[in-house]
Amino acid sequence: MSEGGTRGLELRGVTVRHGSVPALSRVSATFPAGEISCVLGENGSGKSTLVALLSGLRRHDEGELLVDGTAVRFRSPRAARAAGIATVWEDLAVAPLLSVWRNFFLGAEPTRGVWPLRRLDLDSARATTARAMARVGVPGLDPDQPASRLQAGERQSLAVARALHFGASALVVDEPTAAVTVARQTLFGQAILAARAQGLTVVVVTNNPRYAHLIGDRFLLLAGGQVAGNLTREDVDADGLTALMAGGDQLGVLTDALTELHPELGER
Repeated sequence: MSEGGTRGLELRGVTVRHGSVPALSRVSATFPAGEISCVLGENGSGKSTLVALLSGLRRHDEGELLVDGTAVRFRSPRAARAAGIATVWEDLAVAPLLSVWRNFFLGAEPTRGVWPLRRLDLDSARATTARAMARVGVPGLDPDQPASRLQAGERQSLAVARALHFGASALVVDEPTAAVTVARQTLFGQAILAARAQGLTVVVVTNNPRYAHLIGDRFLLLAGGQVAGNLTREDVDADGLTALMAGGDQLGVLTDALTELHPELGER
């Protein structure tokens, strides 16, 4: 960690352009470790670009992206993963014919013995997968069952469990834009809360303000690629956050008022 840095992710005046058009324009925000930060906004607000930036799919044109206080510039998703950032995508895919534990390890299977007698440690792989899934709120899962039998929420929970097991320090979640069931949101919400309890930086991109207020500690509202609001649970209730998502002058008025009372919000 650099001097004066904080644990977590931070954007300082970040601009990302698609050609000559800024998808993000001078965005500053802090995503602290051990908290859930929800990013909200309409389609075209810059949410997808923010996810792409944090996951290493896009590079910023201006400003700074900091991980634990150190400025970084990812050249690939592998570089982002190496820095401890795991991304759970909206269209998360699994290898359906492979077992759950095979999907969990994805080429990093535990072994025992020494070369040339080294072999796969099946018992350890199965037990580790079952413990990791229970840790994120999916107890009693059969690790030998094919991944095709997992529900959507369980597949996302599997991605979170894997990130925790392999030492991720930050989790970026690209929530589905389509309506999802309460059961799925409940299941995946447990996994996200487990990640926060383990001290991870959690960034959740969602279109559901009530769900965001239920699980989130702070809320970054984007509009037209710019920060339209930077709030905490103490600043706004669920009804207020829902109203702000509807647009209008309320968001600008609230943002100005809060920035006047708390100048540090304008510096993030």
